[in-house]
Amino acid sequence: MLVAVPMAAEAARKIEALEAQAQRLMATFTRAGYEPVASTVVQPAGLFLDVVGESLRARTYVFTDHDGLELCLRPDLTVPTCRLHLARHPAGGVPARYCYHGLAFRYQPGGAGSAHPTEFRQAGIESFGGTNREEDDADVISLIVEALRATGLKQFQIRIGDLGLFAALLDAIPMPLRWRRRLWHHFWHRNSFRRVLMRLTSQEALNAHGFPADLMQRLNPEKVEEAESIVESYLEESGLELIGVRTVPEIVERLLAAAADARERPLEMQKAALIDNYTLVRVPARDVVRRVEELTRSHKVDIGNSLNAFQRRLDLMGEKGVDAVNAEFSGVFGRSLEYYTGFVFEVVAPKLGVASPIAGGGRYDGLLADVGAPVAVPAVGSCIHTERLLAVLGDTGIE
Repeated sequence: MLVAVPMAAEAARKIEALEAQAQRLMATFTRAGYEPVASTVVQPAGLFLDVVGESLRARTYVFTDHDGLELCLRPDLTVPTCRLHLARHPAGGVPARYCYHGLAFRYQPGGAGSAHPTEFRQAGIESFGGTNREEDDADVISLIVEALRATGLKQFQIRIGDLGLFAALLDAIPMPLRWRRRLWHHFWHRNSFRRVLMRLTSQEALNAHGFPADLMQRLNPEKVEEAESIVESYLEESGLELIGVRTVPEIVERLLAAAADARERPLEMQKAALIDNYTLVRVPARDVVRRVEELTRSHKVDIGNSLNAFQRRLDLMGEKGVDAVNAEFSGVFGRSLEYYTGFVFEVVAPKLGVASPIAGGGRYDGLLADVGAPVAVPAVGSCIHTERLLAVLGDTGIE
């Protein structure tokens, strides 16, 4: 009992310090015109598991209630804020700015620690429906930097990436849409991304090995409606039963993709090298446009509009007090949440390093549609990990 009292007092003191810090952060957000909102801790699991990506999916606490509904403890607060916005504005496109402070929950495979607890607090902002993407991006990162400085943080670095540049590069290189989707899906996993990319350059690899040849000959990728009945008949004729979790439509989709791949010309090795070299770009943000132009020029690939947007965003960030030109850019940087679609960033304090960023965010123009909006809605946001911020500043809020 003599040990428990000091420990309890320390925990209470930390909570008080976190609350005081959160008040300073939220005051900065509300002065900028963001509306404070609160969402429920318990959320529908299916929605989260569909949109957050493999990395976070494996770390989400999922359970079933007495009615058989699959639920989860929210692993972040962006998706719940999207749900709140759609409850107010079902069409989704009404411009709105929200701020929040609350708990999130994630399993920590290496064990929970002070920088990576299973239960932690996030203070953040979300901006929906803005029509000027680069200016909205700059507004969000500049407000996050302002809020961090308001708590006393002085030393930090900014890391940035741009999934919009990557998407523009894929769009500019001739290839089937399904290949672009495949590469995008694997973007967050470096080793599998390179394996998929190299496979697309080989006719031998594209051939439908591992599938029954007689079945593949009967499938026509252009006649999707007929494929399911062909596959069902084949399974019945062969006496095969479905084992596992794949449904017949899912199997058909995979078989048709394999059949279509076998009919395609491989991706040119030079174009694959361009894609791979882009992901290897690591330069100060001020050098990104020049470096990417050097890569694409010899291949006659034009992504000038996206590069102009990148430069405009940098200029706006500088005008708003963010030292963006010296930020570190990485072509492969996309953060761990797979709903991001454009500009992404993290704020890193030297005391904790890149493995424990104190803030992060970016653009996610497809998420509101995934959550239930009838159309895609421009959206950008960011959150601050307040426990990490407190660890860097100390309880007094001074570095």
